Amino acid sequence: MTKWTPTHEAPEPLEGPVVPTVVGGTVLWFVLFLVQLPFYGWFDDHGHAWWVWTCLAGAGLGLIGVWYVRGRDAALKRQAAARDGDGTRADHPTA
Repeated sequence: MTKWTPTHEAPEPLEGPVVPTVVGGTVLWFVLFLVQLPFYGWFDDHGHAWWVWTCLAGAGLGLIGVWYVRGRDAALKRQAAARDGDGTRADHPTA
């Protein structure tokens, strides 16, 4: 059997609004936790208390994600600024 090789180049990854997306997801998990919290007794009686704690865990992991993507975004901006400061921009010739 021969190994499959792609016939074309892979497209560049899309860069979207990563920080607002992660912040929005984190807020959503926390809101879901707050909405379910008054009904904790019902969830516990029916064996679904893990739903409440899953939402809290999602919010907690989202906070870690916000920290991570903010650092990543800052690093990308620093890299772009350093590249622009090296004189490699098209509108600023080096010669």
